[in-house]
Amino acid sequence: MKVIYEDNHIIIVSKQSGEIVQGDKTGDRPLSEMVKDYLKEKYHKPGAVFLGVVHRLDRPVSGLVVFARTSKALSRLNRMFAEGEVHKTYWAIVKAKDMGSEADDGEWHTLTHWLVRNEQQNKSYAYAQEKPRSKKAILNYRVIGRSDNYRLLEVNLLTGRHHQIRCQLSAAGYPIKGDLKYGAPRSNPDGSISLLARRVEFIHPVSNQPVVVEAPLPDDGLWKVAFER
Repeated sequence: MKVIYEDNHIIIVSKQSGEIVQGDKTGDRPLSEMVKDYLKEKYHKPGAVFLGVVHRLDRPVSGLVVFARTSKALSRLNRMFAEGEVHKTYWAIVKAKDMGSEADDGEWHTLTHWLVRNEQQNKSYAYAQEKPRSKKAILNYRVIGRSDNYRLLEVNLLTGRHHQIRCQLSAAGYPIKGDLKYGAPRSNPDGSISLLARRVEFIHPVSNQPVVVEAPLPDDGLWKVAFER
């Protein structure tokens, strides 16, 4: 965990792959508790520390997570996320051979699917047409970096669905590097998938000032050497 931004009302941290945002059945210590401990120690708080979780990242994904430090910020951030007022940009690495020439031109492209979530499998399935219990999913992507074997995609979500980026990129024929669940041929050595919540932009819920924050690249040779910008 690395703190990227903080003030009296919000704190934004960079999550490492493998960390969970909130507690789950694994019993592993979540990121939210790490942030509480950080705040408790830094500000010498004697009692319980308030921290509101407003969104999550999948366990194998790295990048920015926004937390609320006050109830006022929590209620407003919840509304802002629900209404699409928080703009998140993701970076994803895919195999070059999986990208068609049309998709590899650097222009923006749109993917539209209907996703059905399977709770038991913790997985979503993408369909070209609407299905029972499906939710429409839309994202935009473009190629912003190239190496001999890989392409770096910038992805903007227009909807927020379960495993949306992972599922839609896989359905389009280019699964994210390391994402065995969605069709990658092999895992990454550290168990991560090559998906990064790179940037977050929003109007501060209390001060009304713009907040624009970027996450550092993962400590991995492929990110650092091939795509560092």
